[in-house]
Amino acid sequence: MTYRAYAKVNIFLKIVGKREDYHEIISRFMAVESLFDTLEFKSKKTDREFELVGNFGCDLKSNTIFKAYENLKSEGYKQILEEFFSSKALHVEKNIPSFAGLGGGSSDAATFLLMLNKELSLGLSKDKLAQIGSRVGADVPFFIYELSSANVSGIGEIVEEFDEEPLKVEVMTPNVECDTAKVYSEFRKNYMVEPHLAKKMAKMSSFELLDSFSPKALNDLLKPALKVYPQLKEYLRNDWFFSGSGSSFFRILEE
Repeated sequence: MTYRAYAKVNIFLKIVGKREDYHEIISRFMAVESLFDTLEFKSKKTDREFELVGNFGCDLKSNTIFKAYENLKSEGYKQILEEFFSSKALHVEKNIPSFAGLGGGSSDAATFLLMLNKELSLGLSKDKLAQIGSRVGADVPFFIYELSSANVSGIGEIVEEFDEEPLKVEVMTPNVECDTAKVYSEFRKNYMVEPHLAKKMAKMSSFELLDSFSPKALNDLLKPALKVYPQLKEYLRNDWFFSGSGSSFFRILEE
């Protein structure tokens, strides 16, 4: 069986504080149904403990899927996982660009956890899976809950469904790989938080937000991203909005 790991865009993203080494946010995540990676278990062809097949731009130990595997093992599922992967490999067809603000790695990790929960009948609740996934990446809990639209806060662990019709979006990803840590560091050094505006935005529909605010007002990371990666300026266009820490832009497609 093939599973889909969908991309997401940030309709708005506001930095509202700091918790130790992490930034606290309030953001509207919306799944992009037209852009997804596919994941599938197939027969294993090597003697490696964990066989992952796909076009990834990192080594295995840095891969979010492998991190999800290791975290699930630490929850007491070491034996059942090692038995399963003694004969199975995970194949991933990558379509979501990396370092693009679309949550591809987080979505892959979340989908992998959901697959194992179903295939191995682990019986884990989505809350528990989200707790495990949060140790892999801040965006993983959103994808665990399989929501089309949600307000995400804290450092990504608080996910609240936002009841609205999903918007059809088109995504444009420049050939620029944005380093999230560098973009956040630039924000921390030179920009201010706006918690009151963030709370107001969280109550508005995604369509209202995109119709009412400029791209720079909606996403606190756009200005610092432009400072760190000035080549992004040539992709600033009317009605295109910035997702996450970049480098992707998106716009709404009319029905």
